[in-house]
Amino acid sequence: AAALAVQIAKANAKLMDAPVQLAPQKGYGEVSWKTPILKNAFEIPIKEKLDLLLAVNKMALDNGASFISSQLFQVNEQKYFASTDGSYIDQDIHRLWPNFTVTKTDKATGRFETRNALSAPQGQGYEYLTPDKKEEINAHFTVYKKRYDIMEDVRLATLQAEEKLRAKPVEPGKYDLVIDPSQLFLTIHESVGHPTELDRVLGYEANFAGTSFCTLDKWRSGNFNFGNKLVNIVADKTQPGSLGAVGYDDEGVKTKQWNIIKDGILVNYQAIRDQAHIINEKESHGCCYADSWNSIQFQRMPNVSLQPGTVPMSAMDMIKNVEKGIYILGRSSYSIDQQRYNFQFGGQLTYEIKNGQITGLLKDVAYQSNTQEFWNSVAAICDANDYRCGGTFNDGKGQPSQGSAVSHGCATTRFNGVNVINTGRRI
Repeated sequence: AAALAVQIAKANAKLMDAPVQLAPQKGYGEVSWKTPILKNAFEIPIKEKLDLLLAVNKMALDNGASFISSQLFQVNEQKYFASTDGSYIDQDIHRLWPNFTVTKTDKATGRFETRNALSAPQGQGYEYLTPDKKEEINAHFTVYKKRYDIMEDVRLATLQAEEKLRAKPVEPGKYDLVIDPSQLFLTIHESVGHPTELDRVLGYEANFAGTSFCTLDKWRSGNFNFGNKLVNIVADKTQPGSLGAVGYDDEGVKTKQWNIIKDGILVNYQAIRDQAHIINEKESHGCCYADSWNSIQFQRMPNVSLQPGTVPMSAMDMIKNVEKGIYILGRSSYSIDQQRYNFQFGGQLTYEIKNGQITGLLKDVAYQSNTQEFWNSVAAICDANDYRCGGTFNDGKGQPSQGSAVSHGCATTRFNGVNVINTGRRI
């Protein structure tokens, strides 16, 4: 493997049009880092985990589900990194994701609806599956922070899947949206996380994933309004419980936190050692990653999160002030253009809000906007008590493609005057 790496480096050197500039990096000697888990999922007997999934399935079927599938994904990455800088780094990284999909069918019409788990993949151990009332939030129904009650969620999901069969179609138009973290994390990922990857901005991803509207001239201006003053987006590879948390990246850089959007202004990107000089940084941001020993490490998205509001506010408080709106929870279908600018997102559960009250479920809801317009329409953000992380276990990037895990935190957020379409309309 080492010999092959040298061969590749020599071949690449022949095509180089400018010397590689690596930001300096001190060596840390022999160090280690481990995800701070309480229960190692790999030490839990397989039978115990199977019994849990079978109990989840039984709960759904007993409550009237037509079909139920459940899964438990668990990952343990054991990494050893050595460099000529003098770092010898041993890391033990854990991730967990319980998930299910409940389906309810109307036998008379053949129509069906689904509801997925509102769990979030976590940088935790098996303790995530131990319910804790202190980690529950009342958001019209119970949602979860750092602990998750899968049995209660699947029971409720079955009832909601049936309720979705009776939901009325949404009327297209402008609405104020109240978006739960279980959906908003995905919009953050696609409209903030990807366009601020510096390699994408520079065109390195154009052949596969696209480019970015967040071009260097916008950053250099110092006044590019990505969003309004309520919008503060932070990148963080240290956040406890997140999928992207590690002690050191795959270039031997100690991980950190930094601002990407500050008071609505684009102030930084995501950069690694060979990119730092391009944006006048003296050191890497520590967000380099390879998904295997035989993969090439390159810039990958850190945890990118919207900071909570400073005024005490729950989701229910927020909804009380909405006259005509939609409350959206859970991820569903979406699309976004190759510059990460124009987009469309749906949700698992979409509730109509009238005069400060939730009146019932809507169906065929998707909101459309562009990134700047959307993040400039933020009207309020709930406080830190509502803050939760969503995320993706397998974010794809590169050729050959590599997967990485990343979280996106936020609190429930209100967006005013967003265009909503009816995805079920026929022309």
